[in-house]
Amino acid sequence: MNQNSELRVDGDYRGVNSALSERTGLRGVAVVGLGYWGPNWIRNLNQLQRAERLVACDLDRERRERIGNMFPGVELSSSLDDVIEDPDIEGVVVATPVGTHYPIARQLLEAGKSVLVEKPLATSVAQGEDLVRVARRNRAVLMVGHTFEYSAPVLKLAEVIATGEIGEIFYISSTRANLGLFQRDVNVAWDLATHDISIILMLMGRTPEAVSCQGRSHYREGVEDVAMLELHFSGNVIAFIHVSWLDPNKIRRTTIVGSRKMLVYDDTDLHEKVRIYDKGVSVQRYYDTYADFQLSYRYGDVHSPRVEETEPLHVECEHFIDCIEHGQEPRTDGLVGIRVVSVLEAANQSLQNGGTLVPVVRPSID
Repeated sequence: MNQNSELRVDGDYRGVNSALSERTGLRGVAVVGLGYWGPNWIRNLNQLQRAERLVACDLDRERRERIGNMFPGVELSSSLDDVIEDPDIEGVVVATPVGTHYPIARQLLEAGKSVLVEKPLATSVAQGEDLVRVARRNRAVLMVGHTFEYSAPVLKLAEVIATGEIGEIFYISSTRANLGLFQRDVNVAWDLATHDISIILMLMGRTPEAVSCQGRSHYREGVEDVAMLELHFSGNVIAFIHVSWLDPNKIRRTTIVGSRKMLVYDDTDLHEKVRIYDKGVSVQRYYDTYADFQLSYRYGDVHSPRVEETEPLHVECEHFIDCIEHGQEPRTDGLVGIRVVSVLEAANQSLQNGGTLVPVVRPSID
């Protein structure tokens, strides 16, 4: 563990940064998995033109042909082994089903490839820790696809909170719901709540101490399609996450209630994704009897700050390439991915035990 830790110095990989600092592009990048997200990764990487070669890999012939028709300059492959053995491919995006993230990413990292794994990083903390160790040992970049951490509105939320404008955070409430898309290998918490957990952990700057989760399966036994998570943080802060594949409306809303003001982030709003509400409650400081006790409610203005939006996936792709070129640690590195997985793992345990409060296990790697 100690010898692996020595590979990183101030965010760089020792012995790698100096060799790569003058580079202006990669020899090759590949995307493994061309299902729902794969084509979006291909599109953005193709637009960036930061690699001499772009390879699209999938076992499904129809998926490969569709990519070939959409992007004639992209090379097509049906073999993961070919990607692993290709010396020109320096970075790989893994956009396969969740259960395959760990074994595929591990093979690539062992081959010395830098890897960006779609969310979640793995299906257990132990798997995530192993990936970090393998990446360090092979001096490879390991990044997790927490797309919303590269979203301009979410970054604006973090900026407003950091200024202290909303005061002390009391609680966060988040809803992510729509009709479908059902996943085969993970429940709705692992699929949808991953986004909200990554956002909340980023905004809070820490992981929760414990998690409870309740949910139900309606169409596939053992695969919950609706769930409610409670994240219990130190300082009497709580966060609620409601996720569902069975809602008639697409909802992507996060509310952050502070002691001074309140924030609302609505990703479905086309024009004002972030709003700051100058609303709050205050308690009368001095009173003689219980009958004198009163709450004072403040109803102020609503302000929508300007947010310059760029497609988060595009920003994420560019960051991945930059990290490979310069040997830098990604903003959403393997450790960030492990923290999210630790919350999901606790939520899953709670789900299986009727919603009991489960402590979040602290990763043993740093």
